[in-house]
Amino acid sequence: MTDSDITIGPAGPDFGRWAEVHALLMQSFAYMKDRIDPPSSMNRLTLEGLIEKSGTEIALIGTEDGAPVACAFLDPRADCLYVGKVAVAPHLRGRGLTRRMFDIAEAEAQRRGLPFLELQTRIELLENHETFRRLGFEKCGEDAHEGYDRPTSIRMRKPVGPQPK
Repeated sequence: MTDSDITIGPAGPDFGRWAEVHALLMQSFAYMKDRIDPPSSMNRLTLEGLIEKSGTEIALIGTEDGAPVACAFLDPRADCLYVGKVAVAPHLRGRGLTRRMFDIAEAEAQRRGLPFLELQTRIELLENHETFRRLGFEKCGEDAHEGYDRPTSIRMRKPVGPQPK
């Protein structure tokens, strides 16, 4: 398989492999368990919640031979397109799939006239901060989860440029 054999696009109404996407997300976020405080909201994301999320946000799904191997959720907001729940199967990491999903997200933001992509990452996950910096994101703020008197996550933004002609 080559990376070009992996298709990334919005999940259509007939997409029926949400259990596999849920498993991919659980596997991809598991490494955070003992590293972040408070625990990830991923721990509370049920299959039903994921399906509901796919009805209110744009679910980008990367597939290889029909099986989900990557995903991201795009949530249009007033001044940005929020990108969350980004995951790539372990055997495909480092091959540009995350960049491809963010390129699709940027095109969607441009199509909608939104000036930024935005995401959040936990304060402890320095390697994620660096990955997002390499993708063109810059820190724009810090947030604290309810009940915490210190920052627990950072917000990052990337300006969305005009569509090339």
